[in-house]
Amino acid sequence: MADPTIPVSPAAAAAQVNKGQMFTSFDVEAFEVPSPREEVWRFTPFRRLRGLHDGSATRTAEAEITVTGAGDGVTVQTVGRDDERLGQGGVPFDRIAAQAYSSFTQATVVTVGKEVDLSEPVVVHLDGPGEGQTAFGHVQIRLEPFARAVVVLDQKGSGTYAENVEFVVGDQASLTVVNVHDWADDAVHVAAHHIKVGRDAVVRHFAISLGGNLVRLSPVVHYDAPGGDVELWGLYFADAGQHLEQRLLVDHSQPHCRSNVVYKGALQGDPSGDRTREAHTVWIGDVLIRPEAEGTDTFELNRNLVLTDNARADSVPNLEIETGEIVGAGHASATGRFDDEQLFYLQARGIPEDLARRLVIRGFFREVINKISVPDIRERLEAAVERELQIAGA
Repeated sequence: MADPTIPVSPAAAAAQVNKGQMFTSFDVEAFEVPSPREEVWRFTPFRRLRGLHDGSATRTAEAEITVTGAGDGVTVQTVGRDDERLGQGGVPFDRIAAQAYSSFTQATVVTVGKEVDLSEPVVVHLDGPGEGQTAFGHVQIRLEPFARAVVVLDQKGSGTYAENVEFVVGDQASLTVVNVHDWADDAVHVAAHHIKVGRDAVVRHFAISLGGNLVRLSPVVHYDAPGGDVELWGLYFADAGQHLEQRLLVDHSQPHCRSNVVYKGALQGDPSGDRTREAHTVWIGDVLIRPEAEGTDTFELNRNLVLTDNARADSVPNLEIETGEIVGAGHASATGRFDDEQLFYLQARGIPEDLARRLVIRGFFREVINKISVPDIRERLEAAVERELQIAGA
């Protein structure tokens, strides 16, 4: 068997032993131009990537990044690509991520010091480069050992934006991150999230995709020592013409670690049948349990609620287990329309059908929203879901 710590080249991808062996490099030229025939790209509409995948997209502007809420014990730095800390969370694993790494001009590094326990969230605001413009970025969030923090990545605006975001979580630290994609209708956003989990560290990662023309998010979790505990939560709501893609990998390479994945999405396309107005979501959930990862406990769930015709949800959970010495492992996926029994139950108690439908959808998302510990973000998401329901006429 090949050494799982050594990445393979793209040419040898077909011979991979497991998904954890994916090729990584900071050099964009080390990657071949991706093709729709490749498994990791087969759902992505290449014509809408605006050249991010083949090198024809060049930087024409900068995204604006500001950080608020950074109190005592938190440092915010703007650094160049030569900063030795960059890449410690993970190395680009596809051509777009490598293009983003080789094209950014400055990186933002937010560090929460050892044993610092923040009572208020740190908010990283990002405004896109503007309509018709292209930008690349890099953000790293670092928690030193025993630190505790909530970090909000709030992303808005227009344009085309590709980025790498690193989360380096030290031993026995606890990080909750809430990433809100509230892009304008024209925006194209492709992001790689690299999550490195220290010994007995805890990570709660929330990915909220509401706006944008195309959003493709790829979180990858690496356990750096035993005892890590990671939960990945996702909420997405796709309107007519939107493509929202979530493609994640949880790589259990250390013993006695835990992961739990819950992503929920709703879709409403243009019922006229115009294919350009289709709502399309993609969720790919890969969990790998390596031979050395004894005592792993993992589960992943994806549920999609289709509200109209001309909507398509692709959901593919994958589980690779290379040791039988685990606590538990499983996955589940479901896509469907309204539960007629729930609607009947509510209508039988005098609730009008339109209100009953709204209540069902709110309840569908409630599990994810209630897990978010930032009241302002919870209220904002509830309002956003309500706006979507008004568009749907629910």
